[in-house]
Amino acid sequence: MEQKFDIKNSFKNTVRMIRYNLKIIFAGRFIWFLLAAFGFFLFFAIQTVWNGEALTDGTVYNLLIFPGILLIFYPSVFGIQNDDDSRMLEILFGIPNYRYKIWLVRLLMIYVLIFLITILFSAVASVLLYKINVLEMAYQLMYPIVFMGSMAFMFSTIIKNGNGTAVLMVLIGVALIILQDAVERSQWNVFLNPFQIPNNFNEIIWQGLITKNRIFLGASMIVFILYGLYNLQKREKFV
Repeated sequence: MEQKFDIKNSFKNTVRMIRYNLKIIFAGRFIWFLLAAFGFFLFFAIQTVWNGEALTDGTVYNLLIFPGILLIFYPSVFGIQNDDDSRMLEILFGIPNYRYKIWLVRLLMIYVLIFLITILFSAVASVLLYKINVLEMAYQLMYPIVFMGSMAFMFSTIIKNGNGTAVLMVLIGVALIILQDAVERSQWNVFLNPFQIPNNFNEIIWQGLITKNRIFLGASMIVFILYGLYNLQKREKFV
């Protein structure tokens, strides 16, 4: 009976912790980014249908990638600043090593939530536009989304200001879009569309390129997150 009571209390404490951390991370403003992301998706979807463009898995991927990055933008860019504004940074730095665990849990929570929302968006696209494998679409979209989110988290620990990080990430995003044509058929293309094989491109080579691209993005995510957590060791630069 006592063990059952402890499990129940642990579950309640975990739920409270998750709710509290989500409140800090999103600071009540995430709903506007969610609505904006859905609005952009609907706008581009209607425009695509209106222009009579061919609908394929690749088309849906292109329609969803920007809303997905918009969803990850606020929590990853302003996370550190939200901690600072709520005086949480002082508390975190007062608990040895726990700041790493807390931010790892927060990042996991952010990515899981974005994945679930991406599944929802993919399901809407599958019903309204073109029949797709919803889980496969959401999984592939998470590579560039988490890549950009992890990079934003890393820069937020360096700049330590949400607005400054936002400006830098916008500039990086614009630069990546400009360079996309130059790296379109390479593994270094952050926005590589795995559902849209280029013309006159061998399918076997294309699959190998997709695998290399996902390895590149996955390794980069880990480096960004670890470097961001490493920066959190420098207490004097934050408090």
